[in-house]
Amino acid sequence: MDRLSNTVRPYAWGSTTAIPELLGETPTGEPQAEMWMGAHPGAPSRLDRGSGVVTGDGDGDGGNDGHGGHGGHGGHGDHGGHGGHGEQALSDLVDADPEAELGAATVAKFGPRLPFLLKILAAGSPLSLQVHPDLAQAKAGYADEESRGVPIDAPHRNYKDANHKPELICALTPFDGLCGFRTPEAAADLLARLDVDALKPYVDLLRAHPEEAALREVLTAVLAADPVEMAATVTETAAAAERLGGDHAPYASIARHYPGDPGVIAAMLLNYVQLQPGEALFLGAGVPHAYLNGLGVEIMANSDNVLRCGLTPKHVDVPELLRVVRFEATEPGVLRPEASASGEELYDTPIDEFRLSRYTLAPGGAPRDLTVDAPQILLCTAGAPHANDIALTPGGSVFVPAGEKTELSGTGTVFRATVVV
Repeated sequence: MDRLSNTVRPYAWGSTTAIPELLGETPTGEPQAEMWMGAHPGAPSRLDRGSGVVTGDGDGDGGNDGHGGHGGHGGHGDHGGHGGHGEQALSDLVDADPEAELGAATVAKFGPRLPFLLKILAAGSPLSLQVHPDLAQAKAGYADEESRGVPIDAPHRNYKDANHKPELICALTPFDGLCGFRTPEAAADLLARLDVDALKPYVDLLRAHPEEAALREVLTAVLAADPVEMAATVTETAAAAERLGGDHAPYASIARHYPGDPGVIAAMLLNYVQLQPGEALFLGAGVPHAYLNGLGVEIMANSDNVLRCGLTPKHVDVPELLRVVRFEATEPGVLRPEASASGEELYDTPIDEFRLSRYTLAPGGAPRDLTVDAPQILLCTAGAPHANDIALTPGGSVFVPAGEKTELSGTGTVFRATVVV
């Protein structure tokens, strides 16, 4: 078991205070958006096994999850910083001996790589409105762009790898987001109450067609509209939303961050969700979503594939986006952890690449045995627990190779990230 040193990435939408407060550090005034825990090549975690090797300097490229921003930087103390003397990148350790680190079953099922990326995410302003492909779409899209010679770092490249990117966000503080389409009727009512003339054709479409056709036609019309005309519509819509408040208030806030962006109108087609601490959302393929505000633990399949719908200065590939989006109204399924007799509280999802659970350790409680024949990352978010003989504080994490004897003790809250084999 090894304590991890992790990179904090300063994307523009990040909170300036949430991650420093969790870590007990003084804010720098710079946005601190995501702390990455895992073996993603853009910013792999680092650990010290006494090798004397210095690798994994933490200066990755920007935006693994399509949330945007510029390159990351190291944090402080145990939570980040450039690779120090004796530190190795977790990605290098996995590459050197996949079965020792991940276990034979994990390698057989997912290949010689850690299948998930764990993060602390701190949104101070809205992230891009986005959607992720399913596995078949990702494989086909990646193969197509490779065959056409599209550079992997090209701004208009959609598929950076051949993997899908389901994800789960669990709130540590009150957390606001958008997830999945409203019913056409609900979206029409929300738009109609704004009493903006330019929105009335969208209202009519939503009320005149079956669900899939209505949602597809309106999103297509919004994204394909003349940019100058749409900017004027968004400005008028934002003013009306500000005036009305209530159900419209979140969209007025979004518009303040992204004035004139067509994603403001697209966002009104989606369900607005408020998570309380401990509640979570699972985002599967084809489901449009955006995180708006709050601090949470996020876990995802290790992929960079994202199609953007708006709320971003980055490339929006409308035809490919419309091919990937699932045009169906859904209720945002808020997940609450399911407790077992062992004390593990599981966030149940239909994904094998990751499995997220939580342990709440009370004073005087017996140690919890977490030994499993699969890789694990343990993340402390409260209190002062111990993972074996390693003392953890909020924001601290450890990597546990497959099969290693593992016990949690002390008091506090620990999230456990592993795989299903």
